[in-house]
Amino acid sequence: MARPIRVEFADAVYHVMARGNERKAIFHDDHDRTRFLATLQEMTEQFGVQVHGYCLMPNHYHLVLSTPRGNLSRAAGWLQTTYTIRFNRRHRRAGHLFQGRFKAQLVEAESYGRELIRYVHLNPVRPRHKSEPIAAERAAELDHYRWSSHRAYAGLEREPGWLSLDWLRMFGHRRKEAQAEYRRAMRQVFGQVLANPWEELKGGLVLGGADLWRAVQRKIGGQERGEEQRWMRRVGGVEVQRRIRELVATEVDDRVRVWARVQVGGERRVDVGREFGYRDGSGVTQMVKRLEASAARDRRLAMRMRDIRDVLS
Repeated sequence: MARPIRVEFADAVYHVMARGNERKAIFHDDHDRTRFLATLQEMTEQFGVQVHGYCLMPNHYHLVLSTPRGNLSRAAGWLQTTYTIRFNRRHRRAGHLFQGRFKAQLVEAESYGRELIRYVHLNPVRPRHKSEPIAAERAAELDHYRWSSHRAYAGLEREPGWLSLDWLRMFGHRRKEAQAEYRRAMRQVFGQVLANPWEELKGGLVLGGADLWRAVQRKIGGQERGEEQRWMRRVGGVEVQRRIRELVATEVDDRVRVWARVQVGGERRVDVGREFGYRDGSGVTQMVKRLEASAARDRRLAMRMRDIRDVLS
């Protein structure tokens, strides 16, 4: 299946969403949710991405991001890869956690930011059928839901340092005034059918006005699906090696790091060996053989190595 086109530029705003593979859970408990948010914080620090809103659901997540560096694919790809490895290690599983790549819609914040934040935050109480109203009695349930940025926007808890509340300006000039207006705007939705902002999505890609849509069309030009084939060819070389280095950067076992770079990434053994203190490539070859033999007896080690292959496949 062709990968969706990513339109990336500095200071772009996106709604990002991903579901669990086969719609299965990506969070089994609060420990998993806490780990995902910690990984999200690492993403903001490593890639300079700003998080304006989020909501974690049992089998999917929503993020509202802006990218000052124009690096959405690297940042969100790293987030999913890193969380998958951590999730798999904890639950002693292997394989894909998410259903393909994340989805991302480009958003014109000034026109749609307020509506988008409400839509994302209402996920825990929104009915399955979008044509049905949100039950009025579920308002208190939303205020007690811990796994979204709703409580921070509403002034019910202090926001984490990595969450940007700049978008409160869409509800008022002063912080308390904005939080009060946000709470009012959220309350008025209950008992009503929630407007679906995606009905105004252009080309399956842009939630914004005609000017933004034309700018995006100019940027992607004639790329369409052919862009994905070109991306696949590029990613087959240096890009794969870079991604592997990022993937194993937190791996504590140097043997696994070396194995991943030479066996999965295809780097020259002599180059990697020098970096890790081997005199030549033959030392790396022998280490890799011993590691793979150990993996045949050590299930946890085998799962870690399989995770790396699966995430990059």
